[in-house]
Amino acid sequence: MSDGGSASARRRVCSALAACAASPLALVLTLMLTLVSGCSKAPASLPNDAYIWQRKWTPSVTSAIARSSGFVQTWHVLAAEKDSQDDWTLISPDWATLAATHAPVTAVVRIDGQLGDLTTLPIARIVKLADDWKQHGITLAAIEIDHDCATSRLAGYTRFLATLRAQLDPAIKLTITALPAWLGSPALDALLAHADEAVLQVHAVMNPAQGLFDPTQARAWLREFAQHTKRPWRVALPTYGTRVTWGDDGRVAGIESERPMLLANGFAQGVAHELVAQPEQISAFVTRIERDALPGITGIVWFRLPTDADDRAWSLATWRAVLTRAPLIATISADAHQSARQPGLFDVSLVSGGNTDAPLPAVIRTDASCEAADGINGYALDYDAHGMLLRRVQPGLLRAGMRRDIGWLRCGGVDNKKVSVHVEP
Repeated sequence: MSDGGSASARRRVCSALAACAASPLALVLTLMLTLVSGCSKAPASLPNDAYIWQRKWTPSVTSAIARSSGFVQTWHVLAAEKDSQDDWTLISPDWATLAATHAPVTAVVRIDGQLGDLTTLPIARIVKLADDWKQHGITLAAIEIDHDCATSRLAGYTRFLATLRAQLDPAIKLTITALPAWLGSPALDALLAHADEAVLQVHAVMNPAQGLFDPTQARAWLREFAQHTKRPWRVALPTYGTRVTWGDDGRVAGIESERPMLLANGFAQGVAHELVAQPEQISAFVTRIERDALPGITGIVWFRLPTDADDRAWSLATWRAVLTRAPLIATISADAHQSARQPGLFDVSLVSGGNTDAPLPAVIRTDASCEAADGINGYALDYDAHGMLLRRVQPGLLRAGMRRDIGWLRCGGVDNKKVSVHVEP
C-alpha cells in the first residue's frame, strides 16, 4: 500500500474512533455485534478419510470406492497382516481402481495384538511393501501400523517404531493407531513421538457388553489424548455393526463383523446381540468434536468403507449424508401385502424412507381381524393387553430406501382387503 493510501486509511479509522467516542452506546453495540459475529461462525468441518478393510476387492468394493471418492481425502487401505501365529499375509488391492481415485493412500499393516515377541515384527517386509505400492503408481502418503499392543509392552513397541522410522523412506509418513487403554501409561508420550501421526480408536475398544460406541466416554478420551501428543492426529469412527454372542458361562463366544472372529470351535453358541453404530448418534458426535476444536486433531477416519454387499455397515447413502454433514432424515413404515402362497396370508414388511438408515422399530401392531402371525428377520410374535403384535428381538438398522420382510399374518375374514399394520417406536 502507498503512503497516500495509508494516510487515507488512518483518517478513516480516526473518524470512526471519534464517532464511537462521541457515542459510548454505539461503541458497546459495535463490540457486541463483533462478538456475536465471531461466536456464530460455524466450526470448520474435519476432513474425512476412510478405511478399506476388505480383504477381497469384489465389484461391490470397487463400486463403493468409485461412488465415494469425491468425499474422501485419504484412503487407509489394508495392505498386510501378521497374525498371532507369526504368519505374514499380503492383501492385493485393485491397483487400477485405487490409482483412479487420484487420492493419497495410506497402506495399513495389521499386526495382531496377541503377538508375543515384538522382535519378530517384519520391518524389512514393511519397507519393501512401501516400495512395491509406489511402483504400482499409488500416491503413498503413509505406512500405518495397526497394532493393539498390550499397555505393558509399549516400550518394546516404541523401539520397533523407532527402527522402522529409520529405515522407511523419509518422504513417507509413519502413522499408528492408538488405543484409549494406553492413556494411563507413562510410555505413551514416547511412543507417539516416534510416529508422524496417530489415529485414536474410540469404537469397539471396551467390553462388548458396554456397546460399540459411547459418545461421552469417547469425547473424554479425545480430550485426554490431545494432551499427550504434539503431532497431528485423527479419530476413527464406526460405520458398522457387530454381532456378539455370549456363551452359557457369560463370556464372549463369538464376535462377527466384516468376517467371523473369535469363534469357539468354529462356531458360536449362546445368546447373540447386534451392536450397531447409529448414524444420528455418530453425526451428532462429529458436530460436537468439530465444535470442541481439540488441539492437533486433523480429521476423521471412518471404519469401514460401506458397500452394497456389507450387511453390517451403513448404506452408502447414509454414509454420504454423514460425510457431507447433511441433515439426517429417517422414516420407517410398515405394510402388509397379500402373499402369493395362499389366500388369507399376508407378508409384513418394513420400508425405509429418507436419506439415512433407521433403527428397527420396537413393535409392529397388527390388524385386529387377524388370527395368527409369526415374525422373521429379528422379529417374533408377542401379545399384550391390546392384542397381537410383532416385537423386535434384535436391534439393527434398515438401510435407506430398502425393504425388509419381518413376518406374516393370517387373516381369514379379510377377503382380498388391505390389512392394517403400523409402527410403534
